[in-house]
Amino acid sequence: METTLKKKSIDISYKPVGRFEETRFEKIHNIIFDNSREGSAIVAKEIADLIKQKQAEGKPCVLGLATGSSPIRVYEELVRMHNEEGLSFSNVTTFNLDEYLPMERENRQSYHYFMHEHLFNHIDIAPENVNIPDGTVTGDAIIEHCVAYEKKIKDAGGLDFQLLGIGRTGHVGFNEPGSHYNSATRVITLDHITRVDAAPAFLGIDNVPRKAITMGIATVMSAKRIVLLGWGQNKAEIINNTIEGEISSQVPATYLQEHKNCTFVLDTGAATELTRNKTPWLVDESCEWSEQLTAKAIVWLCGKTGKSILSLTDKDYNDNGMSGLLTQQDSYDLNIKMFNRLQHTITGWPGGKPNAEDTHRPERALPLKKRVIIFSPHPDDDVISMGGTFDRLVSQGHEVHVAYQTSGNIAVSDTEALKFAETANSIQPTPEAQKIIDSIKSKKEADFDPIEVRKLKGNIRRGESYAATRYFGLDDANVHFLDLPFYETGAIKKNDLSDADVAIMEDIIKKVKPHQIYAAGDLADPHGTHKVCLDAVFAAVEQLKDEPFMDECWLWLYRGAWHEWDINEIEMAVPMSPGQVLRKRLAIFCHQSQKDGVMFQGDDSREFWMRAEERNKDTAEHYKALGMADYAAIEAFVRYKFK
Repeated sequence: METTLKKKSIDISYKPVGRFEETRFEKIHNIIFDNSREGSAIVAKEIADLIKQKQAEGKPCVLGLATGSSPIRVYEELVRMHNEEGLSFSNVTTFNLDEYLPMERENRQSYHYFMHEHLFNHIDIAPENVNIPDGTVTGDAIIEHCVAYEKKIKDAGGLDFQLLGIGRTGHVGFNEPGSHYNSATRVITLDHITRVDAAPAFLGIDNVPRKAITMGIATVMSAKRIVLLGWGQNKAEIINNTIEGEISSQVPATYLQEHKNCTFVLDTGAATELTRNKTPWLVDESCEWSEQLTAKAIVWLCGKTGKSILSLTDKDYNDNGMSGLLTQQDSYDLNIKMFNRLQHTITGWPGGKPNAEDTHRPERALPLKKRVIIFSPHPDDDVISMGGTFDRLVSQGHEVHVAYQTSGNIAVSDTEALKFAETANSIQPTPEAQKIIDSIKSKKEADFDPIEVRKLKGNIRRGESYAATRYFGLDDANVHFLDLPFYETGAIKKNDLSDADVAIMEDIIKKVKPHQIYAAGDLADPHGTHKVCLDAVFAAVEQLKDEPFMDECWLWLYRGAWHEWDINEIEMAVPMSPGQVLRKRLAIFCHQSQKDGVMFQGDDSREFWMRAEERNKDTAEHYKALGMADYAAIEAFVRYKFK
């Protein structure tokens, strides 16, 4: 049975896997799915149904299409429907939102290349029905090209359906902050944040074009139907601003509040900042107060009032939409329970404290010496995200293994690789070293590295990893480089997780038979390496769950360099002294290729060691503000329970 959801003039059928609960805070219809795959499949079905409806009516179907990571799974599902279900695109005309300027069509970073790679090369659409802004036009011809693009959309009958993503600036298409409601297709200067977000694909921000051609806001708003995709926690803040904020040219996506048939399709990560998810007690005071929600609310209330947990009063609860909690317990009991819960997360013994009563400790006391695997997606996530805990586990006598899931070669700059190659060649000239030198020097923009260069870059990351693990006193025999195949494409775009990847993960787990596994649980980018690496851990654990040793195995998740667990989520908090903070910093410094101008900086200009220290310091200060002891820094973990 399908569920029909209505808002304004909307009448769209969706499978009940999605959730929509309209609140007074929300101004745009939105549906939340457990993950991007489910949401993408539903959107692809709506597009397919529209195409088939138009075919039955003998009419063309005009689609406005987006690029970027958000729509990839939608296109994959449309291709699958074409191949397996006979979905035809013979009546479809498409208009893409935008294109970089200048940009050759054959460049792998062009949206022309993207659309053909992900969709057009795999379906039966007529080439003359594919329309993408031309990134090669120059001078006065640009204005003429933009005017002609608008006219072609109108001549086609207008857009029946417009697919959108959203940038962290709130742009749709490349309509950056300041874009006018009545804007049409035009040239625009890209915001710095937009260029930063695009930098990984271009191997550095210096290679990202500064301008683009984009459909205007008015062009987008003219579409009969609009669906915007939002995946991942890194989009949560801008999604909230767009859905719940005031209409403003500084957040162009807010113009969509005035569209009569617009839906945002989100995953749980992208929806975390919506009021109904972040503070549901402000939406409905009679909400169901689970233990997790109660903890979340009390931490929020402390931040709102500026009080520690034990200082909260009945009035604080009543004045902030939490009176429902007081019908179950008074504030004193609530405060004591939360204080104890948080206090019991703190431990200086991440592998368990020997000969200690462990009922209220995060980890078991036995066995005294644990076998541990730290899975690190890249060859530095281990020290950046849990360097203090790593150091503590080794020093406390546990058998620690580090498994680097990918080579990380794509993150080594050509300049760094050239330095190593020239140094090696100066010591002992060889044809192999010269070949690498010549290859790097002759490399053109967006060229793939040949295998020899990729191998050198991977070896650079390996050497840095050994330097860091040796600094912590770990034996080289306990350092494992898995080089999962999904990563080894030589490009930013990776392959999907395969059975071969999972088999490699299973092998290392079976070899070590760990009591503890640590893995990166940072899912800010649903298409990123961290997500695939975590999926590999989960898949391997699922395959091995019936093995006897897995009964004693606990899986702890840490976060990456960009986000930390919310305080109410944390189940193990490992404090660090100032000296331990310094040791962690020096271990991160061992990864010299990722220091001083790292290629994939993200939206934070600080170096990784600075981000890590500030994040750990902030966690400690948050604990202190809630009434806990005063520590220099804290690393945080959440335990994943096997099903």
